[in-house]
Amino acid sequence: MTQRQQKEHEEKQEVPSELADLVEAIQGLPAPARDQVEAALERVVDSTRRRRRILSLVQDALSQLRLDMKYLMFDLEATRRERDDYRRQLEEAS
Repeated sequence: MTQRQQKEHEEKQEVPSELADLVEAIQGLPAPARDQVEAALERVVDSTRRRRRILSLVQDALSQLRLDMKYLMFDLEATRRERDDYRRQLEEAS
């Protein structure tokens, strides 16, 4: 696979299929027409990739937050149990 084919393959995976289809259609245009829209198309493709990366980062952060919350809830419950046990021991000792 050539470097250009590799790049096109990566683009297809990083952007929605409709946008990948648009990229292919624009690449098939005659040079003067293609030159007019290529810069705008690149900006759209780049912003789509950036949004996907940001969305992935946000999803990862939310997953980590959910896990952290589960650990915190577990720790809170354990602390409450310990507190209740110590209170019971104090009451029994009195």
